[in-house]
Amino acid sequence: MELKRVVVTGIGALTPIGNTKDEYWNGLVNGKSGAASITHFDAEKFKTQFACEVKNFDPTQFIDRKEARKMDKFAQYAMVASDEAILDAGLNLDAINKLRVGVIWGAGIGGLETFQDEVLNFAAGDGTPRFNPFFIPKMIADIAPGNISIKYGFVGPNYTTVSACASSANAMIDALNYIRLGHCDIIVTGGSEAAVTKAGIGGFNAMHALSTRNESPQTASRPFDATRDGFVLGEGAGALVLEEYEHAKARGAKIYAEVLGGGLSSDAYHMTAPHPDGIGVIAVMRNCLENAGLKPEDVDHINTHGTSTPLGDVAELKAIKEVFGEHAKNININSTKSMTGHLLGAAGAIEAIASILAMENGVVPPTINHETVDENIDPSLNLTLNKAQKRDIKVAMSNTFGFGGHNACVLFKKLD
Repeated sequence: MELKRVVVTGIGALTPIGNTKDEYWNGLVNGKSGAASITHFDAEKFKTQFACEVKNFDPTQFIDRKEARKMDKFAQYAMVASDEAILDAGLNLDAINKLRVGVIWGAGIGGLETFQDEVLNFAAGDGTPRFNPFFIPKMIADIAPGNISIKYGFVGPNYTTVSACASSANAMIDALNYIRLGHCDIIVTGGSEAAVTKAGIGGFNAMHALSTRNESPQTASRPFDATRDGFVLGEGAGALVLEEYEHAKARGAKIYAEVLGGGLSSDAYHMTAPHPDGIGVIAVMRNCLENAGLKPEDVDHINTHGTSTPLGDVAELKAIKEVFGEHAKNININSTKSMTGHLLGAAGAIEAIASILAMENGVVPPTINHETVDENIDPSLNLTLNKAQKRDIKVAMSNTFGFGGHNACVLFKKLD
């Protein structure tokens, strides 16, 4: 069967460096760090005392106070970002067929703060089970797309993909496939996460996964730098409206980019460490290129997973060299996690948005905080270090990899 073409017609972002799509983009091109001392709780006794938090966020500015109390932060973030994306897409909610509109969302963890607080409150009591009646619906990861569909009356497919840090990239790929197979006209997709909590920081500290550069939080996320010591935890949401091309054209929608394809793979190796030979990462990029009908030399820009971990950064760049060969040195490679931190299940969404906006504006955001060359990284690769670079981007790739060996890759193309 002939596959439908799929395009991006709306974008919304709530991130540690900007609470709207435009603020986020300005933060990216200006190399803004979202890292600072944690304000959500007293982190004095934790090994890591900083994170990339969303700033100046008041849910009641966007959500009815009574409704907001029924939502964990990750679901509040989802509502705000999706509202912006739907408004940005200019959808006439009375004219579209809501039976053919779905919501497919990504979250690696879901309502961690809700779960943490309810358990702590119970443990501090006398053993009598007193729990918030909204404990379960606040916590479950699939409540975010559920809330979005309830608000807008979207009756199409509705679920959450959970694949750790690849979750929202998985969601986008599922959304792409539903539309190009003709099952839907529009899908709101993306991801959200709110894991900057005692349990989140404490849990990742126990794994030795986080940077402990407490004396200089803003420079702690330093992908590809020889002195990197772990990732910086972030939070927020990214939302995209994906739409069938002819449907978008018929209503005169603004089109940001075409979604050409997606790839999935597994490392099948270790719970948290990347495969030393990059087997899964090589496979996912090749799968994505094949799915999109592209050759390696077609790609101009790659937003890497690039978390600022000693093993992960080197493994990903080696895989890029294996897949793209000599062309790898012609690609603008970057890691926007140097600015936003790692948003876990929302990472794929906000990084896809960064890639799309880079195409639209002809500018590749920088990989900030690079000071010391890593001898294990090929110096011929253009890692877009410390300053944004102008580039006419026709095709952009976004990589996301998750604990458990989950790999996802999405390709976007600038429309002529």
